[in-house]
Amino acid sequence: MALALYRKYRPRTFAEVIGQEHVTEPLSQALRSGRLNHAYLFSGPRGCGKTSSARILARSLNCEKGPTPEPCGTCDSCRALASDGPGSIDVLEIDAASHGGVDDARELREKAFFAPANSRYKIYVIDEAHMVSSAGFNALLKLVEEPPEYVKFIFATTEPEKVLGTIKSRTHHYPFRLIPPSVLRPHLEQLCASEGVKVEPAVFPLVVRAGGGSARDSLSVLDQLIAGAGPDGVTYSRAVALLGVTDASLIDEMCDALAAGDGAAAYATVDRVAEAGHDPRRFASDLLERLRDLIVLRQVPDAVAKGLVDGPADQIERMAAQAERLGPATLSRCADIVHNGLVEMRGTTAPRLLLELICARMMLPGAEDATGGLLQRLEQMERRLANSGGQILTAAAASAPVAAPAPVRPEPAAAAPAAAA
Repeated sequence: MALALYRKYRPRTFAEVIGQEHVTEPLSQALRSGRLNHAYLFSGPRGCGKTSSARILARSLNCEKGPTPEPCGTCDSCRALASDGPGSIDVLEIDAASHGGVDDARELREKAFFAPANSRYKIYVIDEAHMVSSAGFNALLKLVEEPPEYVKFIFATTEPEKVLGTIKSRTHHYPFRLIPPSVLRPHLEQLCASEGVKVEPAVFPLVVRAGGGSARDSLSVLDQLIAGAGPDGVTYSRAVALLGVTDASLIDEMCDALAAGDGAAAYATVDRVAEAGHDPRRFASDLLERLRDLIVLRQVPDAVAKGLVDGPADQIERMAAQAERLGPATLSRCADIVHNGLVEMRGTTAPRLLLELICARMMLPGAEDATGGLLQRLEQMERRLANSGGQILTAAAASAPVAAPAPVRPEPAAAAPAAAA
């Protein structure tokens, strides 16, 4: 049975943890200098490396050559705490979701005073720490405040605000963050190269967006795509069908219809969305993401180089042209309409009907008196004047009446010489 990618490629050292340098570098320096705390709190969204970093910290603390930020990987402690190792009796991982009561905390408190059997430290990794009850935290408070010198605590949680304040104040708090696409995509490409799997470049932006900045979620999505890949590898069409993402051509058609003000093309696109079996809600969500990308492309010329917008080169060219044709006022107003429409779609029984109403609102800026509609109409008028400016000037010059020449006034005759007296 194949091992899941997020387990197979779980980082083994702090250097292998991606996108969390603001956490791994201070921890590595603390291990080098020996300025170690007795309790740590790792917080952040799911799948961004909290539990993996807790295990790496445990290996670093108990390595025979440690404490060190680079565990040797060969000593008994490192082999026991490896991803495929049997585990160590001195490193206990506790799931607070099922062991967060006061009785569990009292049992932990009683066992913590026994010295470690084989290692330098006895380490408690408490996952989902926000699930520990208030009574459980209060039972642990004295132990976390003044533990034996050989006891270390590592709390990991997605909701640090639910951790008891008196516990949090006695820890070193390291907040983890979601991994940016500019870091996550090269990591996924490297893993695919290591696995020897061919993946079309257009697939990686889909995987990164589906993962939402979580390394574990992105690897799970990629693992699913690889498992269903054919002889040609992971293709864009297969990824779109499996992930339920709207085909980019449909989004392009809708953007072109908005730019041209072509209501017939917009409703034809909605019809093709329904015929292809796409969820109207998902189409609206993907359209909102496209409008966001177009807004960024207009405001940031080097958005692709900065990693703000990701996609294949040909798609980026189409998006740049769409952004130029639509204009900032139109993009902003359409994004607001689609966003509000997504809120209205929650629980609706007729999502296609609501999607068609969204299209009607986007196509009729004159139907509302809001500032957004006025700005969009002004923008459209300016564009039309700019496109037909030469024709207007030519027509105006041709239709202008020719001014009649001014009448020539005869010069007065010279005065006759005076008669002789």
